[in-house]
Parts: sequence; C-alpha cells; structure tokens
Amino acid sequence: MSVPGKHRTLHSITVAAPAETVYGIVADVTTWPQYFAPNVHVEHLERTADTERIRIWATANGEVKSWTSRRTLDAAGLRVDFRQEVSQPPVAAMGGAWVVTPAGDAACLLELHHDFEAVGDDPAGVEWITAAVDRNSAAELDGIKELAEAAGELDELVFTFDDTVHMAADGADVFDFLNRADLWPERLPHVARLDLTEDEPGVQVMAMDTSAADGSVHTTESVRVVFGRDRIVYKQTTVPALMTAHTGRWTIEPAGDGVDVTSRHTVTLKPSAVEKVLGAGRTVADAREYVHRALSTNSTNTLKLARDHAEARRG
Repeated sequence: MSVPGKHRTLHSITVAAPAETVYGIVADVTTWPQYFAPNVHVEHLERTADTERIRIWATANGEVKSWTSRRTLDAAGLRVDFRQEVSQPPVAAMGGAWVVTPAGDAACLLELHHDFEAVGDDPAGVEWITAAVDRNSAAELDGIKELAEAAGELDELVFTFDDTVHMAADGADVFDFLNRADLWPERLPHVARLDLTEDEPGVQVMAMDTSAADGSVHTTESVRVVFGRDRIVYKQTTVPALMTAHTGRWTIEPAGDGVDVTSRHTVTLKPSAVEKVLGAGRTVADAREYVHRALSTNSTNTLKLARDHAEARRG
C-alpha cells in the first residue's frame, strides 16, 4: 500500500564485475568523495561491524546539501539500507537501499532504491527532489560501474601525498590564514583569482585561477567544509584536464613550540588525457609526477606563506 506523500524511485545498472566487488564499493562510504561526483565529504559519527551513522555533504541541483543518515550493512545479502535522520529542505524524509544481485561470477545488477517525502508534499519540492535523485543516482551508479570494472588499475591511477610544515605560531592564526581563502589573491602569488561564497557557516564554495610553475593557469571550483579550527576538507568539483577527481584537507596539530600544518591531496588521474596534455608517448607515471609536483609546489608555498603570516603575528 502506498503512503500519501511518499514517493519512490528505482535506478539500476549492469556492472561487468563480481557482485562482492560492487558491494565493497557501496559499503565503504569513506571513498565516495573520491569516486562519485556529487559527494563532497563523508564523516563517520558512529560505527559498528554492520551499522554506521554518517554525515554527508553533497551537491544536489547545484546546491551543497548536508544530512545525517544511518546505514545497515548486510555483506551476506549484498545489501545496504539507509535512512536519513536529519534532512535538509525541501526533503522532509528520505531512505532507501542499495541491492546487488549476482549475474554470474563476473557480473551483477546494482539497484538503488529511494523513498522520500517533500516538506508539505509541495509539488515544487517533489520536482526538485526527484531531479536531484535522478541526477545523483545516475552519477553514482555510473561511478560505481566505472570503478568496479577498472578495479585493477586503481593502484596506478589514485594516489595520496602529504606536505607538512612546522610553524612556531598559534594554530588560530594559521587557521585564519587557511580559512580566509577570499584573501588568497592578496596573500598567495600563485592565486590569480578567487571567488568565495559561504551561504552556510562552515561550507565554502569557491572558484579559483591558479598559476603553475610552467606558466599555465588552471581554473578549479571547490567545495570546502570547515571543522572547528584545526581541519578544513575540500573537494574540487571542477578539476584540471589530467584528473577525474581531487580531494584534500588542511590539518593543524600542536607540536613543540607551535603546530605542524599538513596539506593532503588525493588525486584520481584521467588516462585518456595524459598524451593530450603532456604530449605523445607520455604515460600515467609521467602524469603522476607532473600532478604531484604541481600540487605539492602550490600547497608548500601556501604553507610557507601561512607560516610567515602566523609567526609574524605571534612575534
């Protein structure tokens, strides 16, 4: 029996990969921001062997939304059920399930079920939610398919690295430098332009033009989530041509007479763009080196300038 005001959707995709591989991707939400375009950040609030409570930040119809969900993981049944605890308007309630059905040893059907209610069952709200669910579900299913079918290549395409600088400074002054990205064009030589909006405290949307060491200029768009005064995480929603995804974080930790400040990058390379960008005969290994050097140079320069700023304030 249908419930008045409750709407249901079903999206599905066939994946040429073992069902267990696909389930593993669905079950591990910590990787979602790296692999799925709509997801910006996932934070575990509670976790047991087969249940978890998470907070998710994601884009929906061009807006950044955040909600808290509970998930139940059934590895034997290849199923993950989810239910939002705290939704954001126009969503009043939402839940659903991921269901993986084997189709032989190396293929499966992945289904994504949603049920939702709009605030006041407003038709405009229903239309907005339906469009967001359709768009994000298609992106997530396509992302899981691509990821599962290329699982053997991920060790080469995805890599993480850190840059850390010690600062004899107060963490609050370092945080201010990193948080006030709207001032970066004045403070950072490699930032030519930066537009920042913060409609919700702690959620920043920014567009930036960055100059690389070779003189090229890259335009990126990012969403940043600010936690307290010691951590900022981000995801680039528009990335340079060599990447399919770029996530990162800034962390500030007490150390000795000051703080250690770390910039972490996790990058997924785009193999089809390597020769187009770097030239004929260049490889994924060349792209890793190029991207690592470019990002590390900019983040290290940012850290050193943050150090100069914060140490001068203490002095």
